[in-house]
Amino acid sequence: MVLGPGKSSYDGSMHTDEPWNDLQQAQQYGERLLRDAAVELRESEPEDFAAMARWWNDPAWAVLQQRIIKPRPETGLMDMFAQWSRNEPNSGDAGFSIFERGTGSFIGHITLHGGQLPHRAAELAVMIGPDFVGQGFGTRATKLMSAYGFRELGLHRISLCVAAFNQRAIKAYENSGYIQEGRQREVYFHDGAFHDQVLLSLLSGEYFAQQG
Repeated sequence: MVLGPGKSSYDGSMHTDEPWNDLQQAQQYGERLLRDAAVELRESEPEDFAAMARWWNDPAWAVLQQRIIKPRPETGLMDMFAQWSRNEPNSGDAGFSIFERGTGSFIGHITLHGGQLPHRAAELAVMIGPDFVGQGFGTRATKLMSAYGFRELGLHRISLCVAAFNQRAIKAYENSGYIQEGRQREVYFHDGAFHDQVLLSLLSGEYFAQQG
């Protein structure tokens, strides 16, 4: 979207292909990049990883995100989460903790992985704590992380996979602008039966068109 004459104020919800004209535009972009009215994405700390390890090892929630329910030692899981969240400057990967702005509560974690040149195609994964599911936080975090991927990392495509029986997650991703582009048959095996997996994605052009 190209701003008309005299409209130099930066609106974080809109995209412009023009360079910034002043310091205020740059700072407004930075202020809105990793937060909305309800949630904020921040750097991850060891205490976040400890909570994530408990969620990961809970079979009632593991069945929604893992192909095999197999609890693991907390130390190894915390090392894995730390690897996801290193946020090295020259990497196309990013991982942030999700906090509720009103209370400061840690509510989850979200990552982008694999967004290197030349393809600039990353995979998204999000984990929301059991006490915070069903409150719209996952949708908000997904929208923020997608915006970060397209607006700051320069990604062209973000995709994700989810078990077909996890309709709540599929609805949340679709509410975040993602489009179902395929279905992989009988990928998951739980409770003696095979289950399908749904592939969703969002392209940069689609994202910016959605912003108006």
